[in-house]
Amino acid sequence: MNSLQLFLPCAAGVEGFLADEVHGITGLTGNDLMTGRGGVMVRASWREAMLLNLHCRLAQRVLVQLSQTMYRHENDLYQAASEVAWEIWFTTKQTFKIDITAQHSPLTSLNFAALKIKDAVADRFRAKRGERPDVNTQWPDVRIYAHLTTDHATLYIDTSGEPLFKRGWRADKGDAPLKETLAAAMIAASGWDGTTPLYDPCCGSGTIAIEAAQIACGIAPGSLRRFGFEKLLPFQAHVWQGLLEQAQAAEHAPSAPIFGSDVAHRMVDFAERNAERAGVAGVIEFRGGDALQRMPPSEAPGLMLLNPPYGERIAAAGVAGRGRQGFEPGALAAERHGSEHHRETAHTDDGGDFFIQLAAHWKKNYSGWTAWMLTPDLKLPTRMRLKESRRVPMWNGPIECRLFRFDMMKGSVRDKL
Repeated sequence: MNSLQLFLPCAAGVEGFLADEVHGITGLTGNDLMTGRGGVMVRASWREAMLLNLHCRLAQRVLVQLSQTMYRHENDLYQAASEVAWEIWFTTKQTFKIDITAQHSPLTSLNFAALKIKDAVADRFRAKRGERPDVNTQWPDVRIYAHLTTDHATLYIDTSGEPLFKRGWRADKGDAPLKETLAAAMIAASGWDGTTPLYDPCCGSGTIAIEAAQIACGIAPGSLRRFGFEKLLPFQAHVWQGLLEQAQAAEHAPSAPIFGSDVAHRMVDFAERNAERAGVAGVIEFRGGDALQRMPPSEAPGLMLLNPPYGERIAAAGVAGRGRQGFEPGALAAERHGSEHHRETAHTDDGGDFFIQLAAHWKKNYSGWTAWMLTPDLKLPTRMRLKESRRVPMWNGPIECRLFRFDMMKGSVRDKL
């Protein structure tokens, strides 16, 4: 277990940031750490696989690659799975599940392909141990992943269990919360290092602020949850306990304040409870209030980082006058008709464009601040009459977005034509 081939999948556009994060956690470089499409490939030890689960903020999972073969038919998948030594990873007393994904696969049924892999795993155990493990599609002890391309099949065993964005602290959330991994990607892209104030004026249930606070305090994102590797045969409880103790010993007080506010007071309550569970309640100052009226929360200029809500109206009581229910923050309700994206425009109570008014408010009151905004509206800077200094491609689930950077200086808002 001292030389495993790991694959850490991540959202599109995050691969480079994830590679930097993995290097920071493990020190790996060169051929031991390679950036690919949709993730990072790592050659590492079993201990480092556990370490990555504990400390990675950007990866979706930590997968161990067990096989990569050419294939043409389902029987080729059966043969490939039959040759993997599953018995060194788990026992017949544990349950398992096959998850399968594909890009340009010639196979007509992924369900049938998954069934052939499942049969191969069961048949190998029966041949080696005289009995086979059961399948559990809801809460399996072991997850096996298969990924098919045009002619290659890759088999993985999952060490994470629940996806890594499930940190274990977010019990209170809105209807469409920002995933923790995406919040962490926004922080990484902004370059925030914890030494300057950070403020999210549309904080929702607090995801960005809480991720930032844990980073500022050196709190490992996986310190509150369980992992799939704890049910695998190579797991050694004393080694894992040592990693947890090292992580806890590295926690420290933050060096800069963190703030969050939201127009919906209900969401501020959610954010405060989530911060309590995340161990950063004393680090973040949450308040209610309209983003168009909130003044800078600190005398020293800092960084604003937000995933603003989109909808028909942004009212004093919340979006469309109903808080944050019934819409997706930053994931703008959009339908594709031909090549066109039809997007709603956010308006304030007085009928004005929310983003024009927000830009004017920032220009007047936030001189010296830097604002980073994640949005699927690629023309938003033009609408805000601001010129972005950077734009970082990023995906919010299936939705293509941009993370725009605005440097708030006097005169940054263009005059109306």
